[in-house]
Formats: sequence, structure tokens, C-alpha cells
Amino acid sequence: MAAHLMPVGAPARDHLDWPFFAESHRALAAELDGFIARGGLGEIDHADADGACKKLVKVLGDAGILRNCVPAAFGGVSEEIESRSLCLIRETLAYADGLADFAFAMQGLGTGAISLSGSDELKQAILPKVARGELISAFALTEPEAGSDVAAMATAARRDGDEYVLDGEKIFISNGGIADVYTVFARTGEAPGTRGISAFVVFADNPGFSIVERIETIAPHPLARVRFDNCRIPASQLLGEPGEGFKIAMRTLDIFRPSVAAAALGFARRALDEAVAHAKSRKMFGATLADLPTAQSTLGEMATAIDAASLLTVRTAWRRDVQKLPITREAAMAKLTATENAQWVIDQALQMFGGRGVRVGEITERLYREIRALRIYEGATEVQKLIIGRELMKAAR
Repeated sequence: MAAHLMPVGAPARDHLDWPFFAESHRALAAELDGFIARGGLGEIDHADADGACKKLVKVLGDAGILRNCVPAAFGGVSEEIESRSLCLIRETLAYADGLADFAFAMQGLGTGAISLSGSDELKQAILPKVARGELISAFALTEPEAGSDVAAMATAARRDGDEYVLDGEKIFISNGGIADVYTVFARTGEAPGTRGISAFVVFADNPGFSIVERIETIAPHPLARVRFDNCRIPASQLLGEPGEGFKIAMRTLDIFRPSVAAAALGFARRALDEAVAHAKSRKMFGATLADLPTAQSTLGEMATAIDAASLLTVRTAWRRDVQKLPITREAAMAKLTATENAQWVIDQALQMFGGRGVRVGEITERLYREIRALRIYEGATEVQKLIIGRELMKAAR
């Protein structure tokens, strides 16, 4: 089913007046709103998630939006990947359509480790093409028995002369099956636990790499289980130093985790706008739904939940961009609050729509499915709570 985009206009931009944003961000927001209003995303066929995402990567590349995913030296917009821009783009795209947000986000997440730790040769070979939408990227960390517990990773890589040989499996890999390049984490054994993990670039045509299974989820996205069976890659495709993989993964996630919160905000803002429009037009008890105090109260709570999450999210992005400070705790707080609040906001919006809200094809129904995954991927809600608690204990010491 093709998506009909943004019937209630663009997301609210009041928060762009907050001191966390600069004029460049307001210009970016206006550019994004104009792009979508002109139909820049086109019709998005959710029944063909693979085809839709391939098309969206090309569209976003042609529009220059993917340039925000890589550093300026390799075709990007700013010297370093900027969190506030990522957040604005993801919030805007998620408001319009979840697959559009997904296509953008994975170009950044899939190559974030390359931007941080890749050799100049790898960066030059990959990043400009990612920015132009000519290569699709993926981030391969999760395993069947190692999701939140990265230390339990079983995929292994051994050095063999000028090559590394990878063996193992990864699961729930976003863009799995359509990606051209994968950032892969594997155990190299320099030390126990997470200190013995390294990061690699694997291309889809590297011998020994295969797609084992395509995975269908509650909201259609390209997902797969991938296998490395005596997969030989040049040693030059190592990112950073041996044993630095976990640090690289966490640095990458810290950059993009605030943008997950922003995507949740986009979904929540769309749900609120849909609920307000519906409440104003829905005739009930001789008035409209919007005239009922219970509806007004619910809408007030929804708006407050969104603003609370938005403040945490942009505070985190600003702290990273401007103050150049660590954001592990702040990113966890933003991701936790934004995704949980968005789930509640969308549920309330669906409730206001009544039976119509659960019909397949309704925006509230789509949003309800889209938000659920955000409470799990890039660190489930429970993991975010652990991260926050751990960081508090560190500060107390």
C-alpha cells in the first residue's frame, strides 16, 4: 500500500526557537519541509520494503539529504557528523513515513564506524557513494545469543596473513539483503569479553558472506540473518585497531542514539496532529470530540509528553555538537523517554480514533506498528535504564 504523505501539514517547529538550535538548523528544517511538501519522497510502497528503501536511498541521495550522514571531507555537510542535524532530519522523515526515516538512518548508522575509525582509503571508497545514495549500508552487531549482551558475541575473526577470516552469524540486521556494505563486529580474542572484539568492513560480494534468512516484522523493513562462512576479507578492512570494536560500536551508537529519540518524536508529533485534526472534526454528543474535557485533557498530556522528550533529545545533541562532551547517559535518557512517551502518545491517538484507528492503512495503525521497534533496537528500554544507572554510579565514585 502506498503512503499518502502529510495530510495535516509539516511537524510543529516551535522547538527550533530553543537556544539549542542555530540558524543553519532552521534553514535545514525549512528545506526538508519544502522537499516533502513538493512530494520529494514520492509514493512509498510498504508492501515492497526492499524496493521502497532502495528507491528512498536514491531519492535522499539525489536531494543531498544523505550528505548529513558523512563528514565533509568525504562529501558531507559538516566537518563531523552533526547530531542536531541528524535529529531534525529523522524527526521530519519519521513524521512523513517510517521507511523514509529508516532509509536515511541506516546510511549513517551503517557507516558511522567507518567515518570514525576507517582508513582514508576505506572512507574514500565508501563514504562519498553512501552520501550520493549509490551504496546501501548496514550495521551488523546483534547475534542470536548476543543482543543486549554484546560480550556474549560468538562471531569470530582470525588473522591469516594479509587477511581476516570471519565465521558466525548475525541476526535482525537492518538492510540485510539489500546492503552493499556491512560494518561487522567479531571476536578476535585480544582480551576477555568486550575487549576482545574488533570491527570490520564486509562487502556483500565478499566470498563466504551470505543471507541465510529474510525476517518479517510488525512494521515491514529490510531485515535479515546473515552468515560468515570462512569469509575472507583483506586486513585493510579492519576498522581501528584489533580489540577496539566494542568502543567503536559504542561511539557509533552514541552518535545515532539521540536520532532514534528524534525519530520517535516524529512519530509522536504525527500522532498528535492526526488526533487534533480528528478531534476537531469528529461529531459527538451534539458537539465535537475536541469540545469534550476528557479529550482536551488527553491532548494536553500528549503534547507535554512530546515536549519533555524533545527537550531531553535536543539537549543531548547540543551537548555533543557544541560542548563536545560525552553523552552516554544523556543519550540513554533521551532514547528511553522519547520512545516510551511516543508509544503512549500514539496509543492515545489510536484510542481517540476508535475502531477506525486499528484499520489497516490508517496512519494511527501504521504509527502503532512503527513505534514498537524503536523501544527495542539500538538498545532496549531496559538497557537504557541500566546505562543511566551505571553512569550515575560512575559519577558517584
